[in-house]
Formats: sequence, C-alpha cells, structure tokens
Amino acid sequence: MDGLQKQNEAGKAHRLSAEERDQLLPNLRAVGWNELEGRDAIFKQFHFKDFNRAFGFMTRVALQAEKLDHHPEWFNVYNKVHITLSTHECAGLSERDINLASFIEQVAVSMT
Repeated sequence: MDGLQKQNEAGKAHRLSAEERDQLLPNLRAVGWNELEGRDAIFKQFHFKDFNRAFGFMTRVALQAEKLDHHPEWFNVYNKVHITLSTHECAGLSERDINLASFIEQVAVSMT
C-alpha cells in the first residue's frame, strides 16, 4: 500500500462503536439531540426568535459544514430549523457528526 492510499484510508470516517457512543452521545442528549429510530443518525429541532435569526444560524452552520466537508440534512420553516446528522461515507454516526453537532450547539447558544 502506498502512502497516498494509507492517507486516504486514515481520513475515512468510521461508524461509532458502542463504547464511543457511550462516551460521546450523553453530552448531546443532555442538550436535546436524539437518536432516530430506524436510522443511525441524530436529530434536533431549533427554534429562534424569527426567520432572520434562523437563517443566520443556518448560514453560520453552513460555512463550518463546508469547511469540514460534512453537510447536515436540514429543514427550515420561518423560525424553526430541524437538523439530522449522519455520515453517508460510513452509513451511520461518526465522530464528524459529533463534532458538527457540538459546533451547532455553540452557534445556537450564541444566537439566543
């Protein structure tokens, strides 16, 4: 295996193990993230004062998601934003989802 091939494999997301979930998910559950039934993903609904704040929140998250090359599934109506995170590359939750959810929480807190 050449160096580039090793580097590519090292950068691939892996699905979180049960032990990793036990370590990483409690903090997110405590602030309202829930695991989805029938899908290896986490979900949270956010409510803002108005559309402008909801859109500003989505813009900040979008810029970070683009930097990470890891994009949320989301839905927005007026002041509500519903976000689902899962890593398509490993067909389930990965550390990328945990990191993005943590960033999303920081943004949400700063905008309320």
